[in-house]
Amino acid sequence: MDNDNVVNMDEKKPAFSFKGYLRGGITLLIILLILIITLTNLYIVKENEYKVVRQFGEVVRIIEEPGLNYKIPFIQSVTTLPKYQMTYNVQEAEINTKDKKRLIIDNYTVWHIEDPKQMISNARTIVNAETKMAEFVFSTVRSELGQLDYDQIINDEKSSRGSLNDKVTDIVNELLEKDGYGIEVTDVRMKRTDLPAENEQSVFTRMISERESTAQGYLSKGDAEKNRIIANTDKEVKEMLAEAKAEAEIIRSEGESEAAKQYNTAYSKDPEFYELFRTLQSYKQTINDETVLIIPFDSPYANLLKGSE
Repeated sequence: MDNDNVVNMDEKKPAFSFKGYLRGGITLLIILLILIITLTNLYIVKENEYKVVRQFGEVVRIIEEPGLNYKIPFIQSVTTLPKYQMTYNVQEAEINTKDKKRLIIDNYTVWHIEDPKQMISNARTIVNAETKMAEFVFSTVRSELGQLDYDQIINDEKSSRGSLNDKVTDIVNELLEKDGYGIEVTDVRMKRTDLPAENEQSVFTRMISERESTAQGYLSKGDAEKNRIIANTDKEVKEMLAEAKAEAEIIRSEGESEAAKQYNTAYSKDPEFYELFRTLQSYKQTINDETVLIIPFDSPYANLLKGSE
């Protein structure tokens, strides 16, 4: 009896439920899978990019506004396109100018994606868009430079490259818009215009000759101007000297006339003194250390020399 009771009590204890644990594990695994799938299908759109959502390869949505977004798992995929300005170096190429000179042109292009849907539809990829853009740039540059002479392109004083860059930019944008590539060129700039290696030396020699000829022309004009200035200056100096000499002669004659008047006035007051003064002046002019005088002993001249009247 007691044994039966013991057995019955053991049978009333809750038995281990393997199915319950299995069910809980599956539920937890499902929750984790859902969480992982949800997290892996969230994506962030940044300010400087477009997000392109494709469904079975077809574009179904393009998101431009920044923020957090979600795509349908396993059905949709997301790719990124840049919204910012990009620079593309167009491969250098050789062109012919209007005067049949050859030039190597090296330029670059600044561009951006204006309409992502059009770009994907017609160009498919950024590489294809850049390739098509480079073709338009080269053909336009070749056409525009082909209408200019060599000197107009390389000579800074005659260069038309400033307006040419803007013109090329406008033409390329018209071609891109016409074909619906969804991209826009901001600027086209020429980095370098070089001569082919085989032509450089001959052109440099000609340029040196032209510069030397121009320099010689400037020197000749300078010498002619210098001679003209010297001649005018000499003429002005001679005229000034002649006028000064004439004025000096006038002043001198007026002074001598005034002096003569003063002498006459002074001498008329004392004729004897005047006679003495004139005699002394004659002595000063005629007598020096080597003078030999032969005069009568009793002459007035001798008396004055002896100090007697």
